Amino acid sequence: MSDPDKLAAVRAALPSLSAAIQLNTGTCGPIPAESASAMAELEAYERDFGRAQPEYYLDSVQRLDEARAGVAAVLGADLDEIAITHAATDGMNIGTWSIDWRTGGRAVTSCHEHAGGVGPLYMVSDRYGVDLGFAEFAGDASDDEIVAQFDRLITPGTKLVSISHVLWTTGLVMPVARIAEIAHARGALVLVDGAQSAGAIPINVRDLGADMYALPGQKWLLGPEGLGALWIRRELLESAKSSFSSYYTFTSYDSRGNRELQVDARRFMVPGYHRPSVVAFARSIGWLTMYVGLEFVYRRGAAMAHRAADILAETDGVTLLTPRDRMAGLVSFRIAGWPAQAALDELSARTFAIARTLPMVDALRISVGFWTTEDELDRFMDGVRLLAAHTPESIPPRRTLTIIGQA
Repeated sequence: MSDPDKLAAVRAALPSLSAAIQLNTGTCGPIPAESASAMAELEAYERDFGRAQPEYYLDSVQRLDEARAGVAAVLGADLDEIAITHAATDGMNIGTWSIDWRTGGRAVTSCHEHAGGVGPLYMVSDRYGVDLGFAEFAGDASDDEIVAQFDRLITPGTKLVSISHVLWTTGLVMPVARIAEIAHARGALVLVDGAQSAGAIPINVRDLGADMYALPGQKWLLGPEGLGALWIRRELLESAKSSFSSYYTFTSYDSRGNRELQVDARRFMVPGYHRPSVVAFARSIGWLTMYVGLEFVYRRGAAMAHRAADILAETDGVTLLTPRDRMAGLVSFRIAGWPAQAALDELSARTFAIARTLPMVDALRISVGFWTTEDELDRFMDGVRLLAAHTPESIPPRRTLTIIGQA
């Protein structure tokens, strides 16, 4: 298919795109109709026939493996290295607690991390006295500046470096491979938060130098909420500490009928997955990889995100926070004279766009995907230009619609 034909087909398969300009995939992406239908079909089956049949359970285990295989394809990994989790935050917790902190040690992160990554670090610090080091740098700092900060902080005795692949604030793509090289040379493992990268940019976890990589299902992979995944480097699977005994660890039997320990990432999985969501998760990844194609996903997503950043950078009264030379799908900016929430309220009402604010930096953030059209961006940017030319007090009133016959 030509790109215009493919875009039309893709948009037709994402029904929520007709409801508004979807610019908040960094929170939740549009779910494909195919995935939503698969989930609804299985929910109807559970309602009408129940959920306790042994064969249904065995089938659900296979569906989990399908989801794991989909994640492995996106990350350039193998099936046995993937565990399904309940969120990216779940994966960051598992990764952080998989390290033996009983003798203390040091963990290094950055001042731009999401609570899902920083939270478990504070927990191990509180419980075991782990020393925390925070790399301080601007959200658009150069790679050399960022690496220099981590080079200073990763000292002997550092056990973990926990960082985002893409910063959730400014959208900067972190120099993970360079940081990982320093970490490994000094005996530390590297845990990466892929919340704003998995499904948005090409990833090969081994080339990154990561040891563990956590991701969510509902963002750029367009799956349902309540699911995610964790990649664990195969060489770590036997040595990484698990704080629980997983039901999914025991899935095969030896010649005497005894359950065998599976040394793969399933040892970090726990029961309690919503089965219809697991099916939808696998279906969404399959839709992206086989129907849309990751080449199109990454190429067009990058082109549209850069287009948005370029327009914002050239607009008087707008400050672009996202570095255009190292960006993924997130674009963050400020409009002079406008508090972020007031700007978002005005833009939402005038352009019918769904975006979000970043209270910690008082900025707006949009998420631009491969499905975003030039027309949608133009309509949104027209709204930005209007706000940039006015203050909250001077902006022309929005048009109103009078409904005759109603009080």
